[in-house]
Amino acid sequence: MVFNSYSFLVFFAVNVALFLLPLPWTIKKINLLVASYLFYAAWNPPFVLLLMLSAVVDYWLARWIGASENEGFRKCLLLGSLIMNLGLQALFKYGRFIVENFNGVLGFCGVEEQAPLPDLILPLGISFYTFETVSYLIDVYRRRLQPSRSFLDYALFLTFFPHLVAGPIVRAEDFLPQCAIPRRPTWSQFGWGASLMLLGMFQKIILADLVLAGAADRVYVVNAPVATSDAWFGTLAFAGQIFFDFAGYSTCGIGAALCLGFALKTNFKFPYGAIGFSDFWRRWHISLSSWLRDYLYIPMGGSRGAQAAVCRNLMATMLLGGLWHGADWKFVAWGGLHGGYLLGERGLRHYFGHWKILEWPLVRGLLILATFVLVLFTWVYFRADNFASANRILASMFGWTTATESVLGSARKIGIGAVLLGLVLVHTLMRDKSLEDVAAKIPWYAVAGFGAILAMIIILFPGEERAFIYFQF
Repeated sequence: MVFNSYSFLVFFAVNVALFLLPLPWTIKKINLLVASYLFYAAWNPPFVLLLMLSAVVDYWLARWIGASENEGFRKCLLLGSLIMNLGLQALFKYGRFIVENFNGVLGFCGVEEQAPLPDLILPLGISFYTFETVSYLIDVYRRRLQPSRSFLDYALFLTFFPHLVAGPIVRAEDFLPQCAIPRRPTWSQFGWGASLMLLGMFQKIILADLVLAGAADRVYVVNAPVATSDAWFGTLAFAGQIFFDFAGYSTCGIGAALCLGFALKTNFKFPYGAIGFSDFWRRWHISLSSWLRDYLYIPMGGSRGAQAAVCRNLMATMLLGGLWHGADWKFVAWGGLHGGYLLGERGLRHYFGHWKILEWPLVRGLLILATFVLVLFTWVYFRADNFASANRILASMFGWTTATESVLGSARKIGIGAVLLGLVLVHTLMRDKSLEDVAAKIPWYAVAGFGAILAMIIILFPGEERAFIYFQF
């Protein structure tokens, strides 16, 4: 079940109605937990057992870690949880990738026999809920968080359907306290939550799927060099598509949670208005980048120590972050490019960061544009089916192509350019603001009228129903 479907609207309406009934808080939480399992089971029922296993095992491991004073025992329990959770993710998500590369090494060494490739279905959202439960166990181990005394609360934290399959990656310290107190959304919360859902669906259904996805697909499926303008506009289309797809889906989830009285943190903060790449990663997929910082980069040493160690920590974090996105070397290359950008930025800031000219509006605008263009190059590896395709697109973007016939019409290119120009301008103007701040200054009837227009467009132009891009991760 996906947010951009009529079945979800019915499912959501029923659950909101049940939640608003005058029932005991425990019964409401049980209803939400059952609904979350049904939401997940709508995709593949057997994998609900995997989700339940993770909830039961990690709940008790956290209780034992929190209660024990024996440091060795606590480390063993944490290690057991990490082996189970990361091992399951490695099996389902990286099993085939590992075997393929193992076979490649055997072939390089002249060994003819090959290991059989596993054919496993990737459980939906496994990367998201694995990171959530791992962060919970680590926080309990560090004594930063008391283990939950309620299995119902912990299971709801892990499976709450608004964030279950698409994020944002929720921290237990943010969600569990909300389970302890009965939630009842105010009219303003419900209205804002419904507005976020509508905005998110418009971003996903209209902008990502209807306007941009077809152009990106048309360019990237060509198994031959493409014209330079096609390479640029196809990549621009994907840059817009992945933002509107992921940010739209996250916005839907945040809005759905708010309609039920739960607050989830913002996952995107106008990333195409970023100045530099450290700023970009403070704005793009914030729940992932902050997770990698807190549970990988800082434990490795972070920014402490010699410059060589800092560079190693940063690059290792970005390479692993790239691998998190998919079991393919192209994602490692994508993460490596971002790591290289961050290292280059670190060096430039050291030598030029004190220059006053960098605060001039025109210079800041040029830095935003430069950051966006460099991010475009990384999206090539993210979108392309393989390295050969990515290299062809990049060669075309730099003009190293023999192709002259365009696969995108002039009207489509103008549309893509207009959408992306508007997107970057909005992100630039909004980089120090929030949607809530802006909406608060607009009369309610104007907001309602804008929402009605979005709803009408969605109804009139439903387009082709496409899955959320990050489902594959």
